[in-house]
Amino acid sequence: MEEQTLKIKYPGEFLFSIKESKEEFENEAKMLLVGKLFKMKKISSGMAAKLLGMNRVQFLFSLGKYSIPVFDLTEDELERDIHNA
Repeated sequence: MEEQTLKIKYPGEFLFSIKESKEEFENEAKMLLVGKLFKMKKISSGMAAKLLGMNRVQFLFSLGKYSIPVFDLTEDELERDIHNA
């Protein structure tokens, strides 16, 4: 499988204004993008973990820092789960 690269341009003073290093910002941006794709149910937790270079458990535990729910069931899905329990 061929890998692709996403580039984001930002001014150098941006890092100073958010008080983060280049590595911190890039890691956080990657986590936010992958976390959002997971929340939107576009990728699985396994794929998200792979994209971030971590295992699935690490990814799931990291979601709390970004207020991304691990389980995001609709009311109907939750009722079905309760009914089937």
